[in-house]
Amino acid sequence: MRTDLDTDWHIPPTPEGAAGWLERFMGPGKSRSESAVELGGGALCAVLLAAGLWSPAASGLRESWSTVQLVVVALAGLDLVGGVLTNATNAAKRWYHRQAPGVRRARLLFVGAHLLHLAVLGTVVLEGDAGWMLGNAALLLAGAAAVEFAPVHLKRPVAMGAWMAAVLVNVFWLTVPAALLWFAPLFFLKLLVCHLVPEAPLRRRDG
Repeated sequence: MRTDLDTDWHIPPTPEGAAGWLERFMGPGKSRSESAVELGGGALCAVLLAAGLWSPAASGLRESWSTVQLVVVALAGLDLVGGVLTNATNAAKRWYHRQAPGVRRARLLFVGAHLLHLAVLGTVVLEGDAGWMLGNAALLLAGAAAVEFAPVHLKRPVAMGAWMAAVLVNVFWLTVPAALLWFAPLFFLKLLVCHLVPEAPLRRRDG
């Protein structure tokens, strides 16, 4: 038994209006240190992603992209980098895994909304690659159902298994150009592992 750690499931009240909606979307009660890690880690990974896209390995494809395609890729990268970090915070775990009616539905709707990411990237950047879009949609929905309906003590290993399966399928069968190899690992990490796994919001015990 750990005597130096506590779990903190308390969700502070949120304001009305757009500010409150954004706070609930990100996770109410986020600490300054969590925000600092999000900003710092997100900035670092965004820089690394941009550097990779502008590296010689990606130059041929990048130069063939239109402005719209570049914007879609940039927005997808920022969303995934930020989403992985945000969904891994204690604040997000408390909110999206709180004991309240409709929370499971909200989690699955959040995951389902990301089918739009697949549709936009597949249509605009991969020029209508239906196999890539449908294959990843099937992996996302099957993985999400497996994690969400697994017994609570198995959710983490089920999520990791679903994440690895999705990454391996993308590496060998749903191939994309080198400049987009980052998309599938970050996409499935954000949704299957960071968002759907109900990890305890731990904090060090005072005193």
